[in-house]
Amino acid sequence: MVLSALLNLFYPPPASLVVKVMAVIGFASLTNAGWMETKGKHMQYSKLRNVGDGDGSKGKITEKAKVPSKLGMIVLYTPAFLAGVSSFFLFPVTDLRFNLLRSAVTVHFFKRVLEVLFVHKFSGSMDLEAMITISLSYLASASTMIYSQELVQGLPEPAIDLKYIGVPLFLVGIGGNFYHHFLLSKLRTEGEKQYKIPQGGFFSLVICPHYFFEILGFFGICCISQTMYPFAFTMGTTFYLMGRSYATREWYKSKFEDFPKDVKALIPYIF
Repeated sequence: MVLSALLNLFYPPPASLVVKVMAVIGFASLTNAGWMETKGKHMQYSKLRNVGDGDGSKGKITEKAKVPSKLGMIVLYTPAFLAGVSSFFLFPVTDLRFNLLRSAVTVHFFKRVLEVLFVHKFSGSMDLEAMITISLSYLASASTMIYSQELVQGLPEPAIDLKYIGVPLFLVGIGGNFYHHFLLSKLRTEGEKQYKIPQGGFFSLVICPHYFFEILGFFGICCISQTMYPFAFTMGTTFYLMGRSYATREWYKSKFEDFPKDVKALIPYIF
């Protein structure tokens, strides 16, 4: 029953062993990273960059190489954006679904770069190791999404076509993500470093609505593609951002005594 439903929703699994391995590794590593977030082992960026940092095995703090946060964020997203742009030259003749998929991937990371340059405010640093790891992860994910779509060119379409659902889902996701990033950027004036409890939009319901809409955007990409790798990546990203949002909520609770108890981490009224 489940297998039959999957066959209606997805193209057959790719013949490429590389894509299959990337799907398994991507899902497993993202899910594990989300679990680690709930246990206090955080990826060292944003407000959690100094939480759980260092090697406490012998009571010593391990100094790690740092880069300015703004530079680190640009490096995070630019290679994946360039991979999306390059796909239009590497695969000039494709169908509508492929064009929608690579356009969505490219727009997603281009938006990220623009936000770093013109929206977000930065006041700290990022671990060099985290910058390299995340940047390579985004590059590999964007490239594999596009390549997996190339592999199904010429194959029969899935019985249930989801791409016209995926496009508005992606647009709502990317729009909601940008809107809440914009609200976050207005919390602090130029040069101000003090954190505040976010207000406006879905922040009255969850502390990480930007993550909620990011997940929505990736589900849109998954529906556009209807291949297994984007599905595996989207599920892994969902689990990671669940862990990250949980850790973010715990951080706010520890910093602000007046943090609203009814504000959830990621999913309104539920989680």
